[in-house]
Amino acid sequence: MLTKKQLDLLQFIHKRMQRDGVPPSFDEMKEALNLRSKSGIHRLITALEERGFIRRLAHRARAIEIVKLPDSMMSDSGFTPKVIDGGRPDTTPRDAIPVEAVHAMELPVMGRIAAGVPIEAISHASHHVAVPGSMLSSQGEHYALEVKGDSMINAGINDGDVVVIRETSTAKDGDIVVALVEDHEATLKTFRRNGASIALEAANPAYETRVLPADKVKVQGRLVGLIRTY
Repeated sequence: MLTKKQLDLLQFIHKRMQRDGVPPSFDEMKEALNLRSKSGIHRLITALEERGFIRRLAHRARAIEIVKLPDSMMSDSGFTPKVIDGGRPDTTPRDAIPVEAVHAMELPVMGRIAAGVPIEAISHASHHVAVPGSMLSSQGEHYALEVKGDSMINAGINDGDVVVIRETSTAKDGDIVVALVEDHEATLKTFRRNGASIALEAANPAYETRVLPADKVKVQGRLVGLIRTY
């Protein structure tokens, strides 16, 4: 059985995915449920995952997929869980999805990016990583960065993940970007305009939002994908 807050969050995620095709951000969830911090959303997400209603995906920035809905939502939702019948039902999970061959591209890993205390700016490629072509848009160049730190964990980005970045110098509010601060600090944060300033917002309540003059922040790229290794 779900609590009211858990059900409210599941309904909000479901409606937004039906409308936009992608899950809402943690900020949007927080505002929709009128919570004071994103840590509360993180706890609700964890509870929904433990109860089997959602699954967090490893290779997407907004890493949430709805697995099932409670009976109270099924009648008017039009939701049908994806079930693949396998050849070995005793060993294959019922919701397993077959892995299809995908086109992959090699991207340069341009060092580490801070998801926490800013570290040195991006310098040069250290190695390359294979990335599914479906992550990449047809516009702009792409590169990859290894994440260092835990300031973006509530956005599904963990220490050690590799993020895929599309080069751009512009961003919209709510985009997760690579920001170059004062020409020497590179950091991965959520971008928001705050009057004549830029707010670089963490996705972890342990980190404060940095508000800087607009001329001190240069957008280097926008997050388009994530790769996790175990």
